[in-house]
Formats: sequence, structure tokens, C-alpha cells
Amino acid sequence: MFMVKKVEKKSGEVEPFIREKVVVSCLKTGAPLSVAREIADMVEASQMESMTSKEIRENVLGELEKSNDEYRRNWIMYDREKGRITPE
Repeated sequence: MFMVKKVEKKSGEVEPFIREKVVVSCLKTGAPLSVAREIADMVEASQMESMTSKEIRENVLGELEKSNDEYRRNWIMYDREKGRITPE
């Protein structure tokens, strides 16, 4: 099993995977810490050593929806406010 170690950003820049970024993003949606950590664990334990930021976003959105669709909607609203495009 691989652990995600690198993230390819939309700009093409590659940076290390920082698990806490996923946790903090999930907390901003209203998800409790236990859910945020569980989602971060799931993303980090992916079968790929490298992921794009889009792939991470899609995985997190899917897990947020499974936990509570309100968290997913909050993420999408935040992305729209920041001018980011989030898949529906």
C-alpha cells in the first residue's frame, strides 16, 4: 500500500502532502475533528503515491457527503466564495 506523499497543484507545482491541510479544510465545513481526521486518513492511505489537488478535493467531497451532505455543501460554498471551481 502506498501513502500519498506528493500533491500536484493546478499550477503544476508539486508539494509534499500535508495531512493537516485536509483536516483543517474539513473542520471549516463544520465536520467534527473525528470525521476530519478519518477523511484525512482515508486520503493519505490512498493507493497512489502522488495525487492532484483535484483528486484530493473530489475524494474529500465524496467522504464529506457520506458523513453529512451539509459539510459537502459548506465546502462548495467556501470554494465558490474563493473563486474556485468545485465539481457538483
